[in-house]
This record gives sequence, C-alpha cells and structure tokens, in this order.
Amino acid sequence: MTGGGALPRTLVAGVGNIFLGDDGFGVEAARALTGHPLPRGVEVADFGIRGVHLAYRLLDGYDTLIVLDATARGGEPGTLYVIDAAEPGSRRPPDGVPLDGHRMSPDAVLALLDTLCAGTGALPPRRTLVVGCEPATVEEGIGLSPQAAAAVPEAVRLVVGLTGGETVVRRGPQPPSPLRRTP
Repeated sequence: MTGGGALPRTLVAGVGNIFLGDDGFGVEAARALTGHPLPRGVEVADFGIRGVHLAYRLLDGYDTLIVLDATARGGEPGTLYVIDAAEPGSRRPPDGVPLDGHRMSPDAVLALLDTLCAGTGALPPRRTLVVGCEPATVEEGIGLSPQAAAAVPEAVRLVVGLTGGETVVRRGPQPPSPLRRTP
C-alpha cells in the first residue's frame, strides 16, 4: 500500500469468459478503457478467467481494486451497477467448493487474496468496487449481446469517474441502485 506521500495505486481488472457471451463484459470494458486517459497510478488489465493471477497481482500493493464483470442482479440486461464490496477478511469462498484457477468468481479471488495476505503480510486493497453489467445471456458464444455492448461506453465513463474521484458510491446496508445507461 501507499504511504509517505506515495502515489495511490488503482488496479482496474477486467474479468470474465469471452466464450460465454456477456460473461466477457469485463474483458471488453477493460479493452475499451485502455484507449482513455487515466490518472497516474491507475493500471488496467484483462485477467479474463485467470483469477489466481489477479489475486497474486494484488499482492503488489494497490489501494483500490475496481473489478469489471458481468453481474446478474435481476435488472434489465445492460443495466450497470457500482457495488462497494465487503470489507477485507469478511470474504470466504463458498463452503465445499475447491478453488479452481479456471472458474474463480471475483468473491473467490478476494477470499484467496485474504488468505495470501495473511500468509505473506501483504495488505489487500483498502477499497474494492465492482462495476457490473446485467447480462442478457451467458450461453456459449463469442461476443456481447447488444444490451451489454451498449453498456461498455458507460462503464468506461464510470471507471474514469471513479478513478478521478468524480463518481460517488453509496455506502451502507441499502442494495446498490442500478445506474441506467443514457442514450
């Protein structure tokens, strides 16, 4: 983590499987984000389905993690959500499910990170946000649905705002409200 006036570091991680339709939203949004100027200290990376790689990368010390991912929450396909993730140490992988490097959901990655940090003395990010898109389909196939594809530019705007301090994320027990795209 940063200290003594060091520049805060943020990792924007695109995750998902590009072979499962809208599950590739995070990867596509990360790709689109690489064409936009971001503040110093902000890194964008496509992790795809390499959750273990993401967990180990976070040991390098980031203040903030922003995960771009498909996020099914029951809204209209293409709806974007900004979710403030749970406190470090409160995340556990699902009981009885072994960690599988090719099928790790973001919550399993964060649970693994907590374990790795406990073993190495590293610190997890102080803040973890998810910019998620309601998928229309996660069936086999390459390419995003029209709804998810239309949400990519707004997701880029959200991340630019989050990394520049322009977007406010509500905290507290209330569920996050969806952020509707504007034409």
